[in-house]
Amino acid sequence: MIMNMTEEQIILQIISTLIESNKAQFEAIVDELQPYDIAQIYDNLPEEHKTRFLLFLNIDLLADLIQELSKEKQIEVLNKISLEKKGKVLDEMDNDDLASLLEDLSPEKMDALLAGMKKEESKIVQDIMNYPSETAGRLMTNRFVWIRDYFTVREAVDKLKSFADFAETINYLYVIDQKRQLVGVVSFRDLLIAEPDQLIRNIMFERVISVSVTMDQEEVATMIERYDFMAIPVVDEQNTLLGIVTVDDIIDVVIKEANEDIEKLSASGKSIDFDTKAFVAAYRRLPWLILLLFIGLVSGSIISGYEETLKKVVALAFFMPMIAGMTGNTGTQSLAVVVRGLVSKDIDKQEIIKLIIRELMVGIIIGVTCGILISIIAFVWQGNAILGVVVGCSLLLTLIIGTLAGTIIPIILYRFNIDPAVASGPLITTLNDIFSLITYFGIATTFINHLM
Repeated sequence: MIMNMTEEQIILQIISTLIESNKAQFEAIVDELQPYDIAQIYDNLPEEHKTRFLLFLNIDLLADLIQELSKEKQIEVLNKISLEKKGKVLDEMDNDDLASLLEDLSPEKMDALLAGMKKEESKIVQDIMNYPSETAGRLMTNRFVWIRDYFTVREAVDKLKSFADFAETINYLYVIDQKRQLVGVVSFRDLLIAEPDQLIRNIMFERVISVSVTMDQEEVATMIERYDFMAIPVVDEQNTLLGIVTVDDIIDVVIKEANEDIEKLSASGKSIDFDTKAFVAAYRRLPWLILLLFIGLVSGSIISGYEETLKKVVALAFFMPMIAGMTGNTGTQSLAVVVRGLVSKDIDKQEIIKLIIRELMVGIIIGVTCGILISIIAFVWQGNAILGVVVGCSLLLTLIIGTLAGTIIPIILYRFNIDPAVASGPLITTLNDIFSLITYFGIATTFINHLM
């Protein structure tokens, strides 16, 4: 069920009323809602109704609700429910989501929450937390269905039915041997079209695509995107099946990584959203901006060095912001293209050369087009053909330089295993300001006698 704002407000009003009276009607309404909608309703309830709202929810709905909230709100909900209920809710939560919640807590609070869980569930979560962050091991869940190759299709279907509520996905059944090593996979579709008495070993796919437990989460996302999987198995060095990563977790990863790249491209460093306090937002932006401030002083010294040229031909000052701005713009465009390409595909030396040549051609085409246009404008405005040539040639060269800088700098960083997104837009823009001013005033000084 998908709600628009009007429906949400109506349901919010109804639930606020039912909380005070009829639990049966409350459950009938809530059972029809998606976890996200329940979380939105909880978030918008008046404070005096929130605790009672949580009391009316069963364990499964509470677990679903918590997984849709921010970490701060998750802790808030856990603090509002009883110790016994808290343990049951944590047992029902997805292992990876729970590990993500616990990792930011103090050791004392984490131990207290783990102590209230079932021992086997607690151990699984602790094992997940032992893997490095942003790896397949931290994303995986143990809630999947495995079978043996000697099962019949009927036996596999019976097991699937038994664990349907437990499993995060029933699209695939993973076949393991006596050592829990992954030896095959069967899709739900395969089971539907097979005869009930057929053996799993006769219908399973033996070439199973899996990921290492230590694989970076971005590489896992690439694997799922490449093969269009709904889930992918996670194995260790001995090919022992440890868990699966599902596509819903990968969507979260993709959004998170995209946000991180945007933050780096904008030189804001860490996450800043609508709720971030002004002091915190300023603190996170300042380091980059202070660095760029000092780099920007170089631009001022370049202008100062060509003071005599400016005095002789004042019209040069009019085109100076345009030259610097256009160079920064084209560099930022190339940067965005390169960063997106580096994230989405593996590139080799040939690909890099091909990309640089392509961007060089782009720079030339853009430079020639804009250079001719600005030459005509400069000539019509000042009646000086040489000024038009100087401005046009300067723009042509600086646009080529800016495009190449926006292409080559992130590739160099990538080759040194540094996130290419750190070659942020403001940094490229500032460097291109320096390149463009040197080029512009260098050409203008060369032709100074013809300009006067």
